[in-house]
Amino acid sequence: MDLLLLLVVVLGLLSNNNINGVRGAPQVPCYFIFGDSLVDNGNNNQLQSLARADYLPYGIDFPTGPSGRFSNGKTTVDVIAELLGFDDYIPPFATASGDDILKGVNYASAAAGIREETGQQLGGRISFSGQVQNYQNTVSQVVNILGNEDSAANYLSKCIYSIGLGSNDYLNNYFMPQFYSSSRQYSTDEYADLLLQDYTKQLQSLYNYGARKMVLFGIGQIGCSPNELAQNSPDGVTCVERINDANQIFNSKLKSLVDQLNTQFPDARFIYINSYGIFQDIISSPSDYGFSVTNAGCCGVGRNNGQITCLPMQTPCENRREHLFWDAFHPTEAGNAIVAQRAYSAQSPSDVYPTDIKGLAQI
Repeated sequence: MDLLLLLVVVLGLLSNNNINGVRGAPQVPCYFIFGDSLVDNGNNNQLQSLARADYLPYGIDFPTGPSGRFSNGKTTVDVIAELLGFDDYIPPFATASGDDILKGVNYASAAAGIREETGQQLGGRISFSGQVQNYQNTVSQVVNILGNEDSAANYLSKCIYSIGLGSNDYLNNYFMPQFYSSSRQYSTDEYADLLLQDYTKQLQSLYNYGARKMVLFGIGQIGCSPNELAQNSPDGVTCVERINDANQIFNSKLKSLVDQLNTQFPDARFIYINSYGIFQDIISSPSDYGFSVTNAGCCGVGRNNGQITCLPMQTPCENRREHLFWDAFHPTEAGNAIVAQRAYSAQSPSDVYPTDIKGLAQI
């Protein structure tokens, strides 16, 4: 075979491999995830909790069906895992075992908050501090697998840590006065400060146990969710400003915290993802992103399909790609993918601060 023909054959094989999704090693060795129902992938399945999604129509578009993900398909962190080059999704803590933990673990729990009491009216959930304790348990296993603490520390320092909590501290605490006294005790400004004090303590614990590359997700526009539109919007379309205003106070303080932490821990890198701004873009120009419905869930009950989450075996809408929201609170796979793509590779300078996940992975 002459050289030119050989070259053509080799290039053809490489091209086919790319098409078939063969990829190189991931950009980071592991990906650890802390959060709530936006990224829970099965940790609540065994809990006595109303916050569960291990039944159809949840997972209707996910390859393995219902898994505990609160979406029709992939969550934000599933898409980020793909973008980072992982060939499979990060396993939930509930089932992660053996060498599987070396690629990372998802500790997220639906209804969880930064505050311990958040979400308690829904039953079992694993708060941020509980998730961090579970991570510490994982680190002990990583030390055993890799042989010593230095090897584990070196390994973990290269991994990405995704942290996204706070939504439930508003939805299932501050703005639920029938169950919680926080809104009578604190102004929105004081409450955000309290949340961030607790949040910072947990980040310090993660740092003490090897985390060096941390992605802090801001809160999205909770006041524009079908649930809030159903309950508190006069026309079912106009977002609830008092809730969005409180969320923006938290986000502004979280972004400032990134600067403080990067100064305090010079051997670590913290970045902020502006989920709120990304949602604002989608809601203000939905057709640019392929959406025709941004104010109602694809399944659910009542006005805007926003009263409660999807009922077991309920038939969801067929045009799921055109819906931003899957149920009363959670985005569709299509919505999650946009947030993930812009978090990984910023489309606008305001999407991330000071860099995106792709940039963080390269540091």
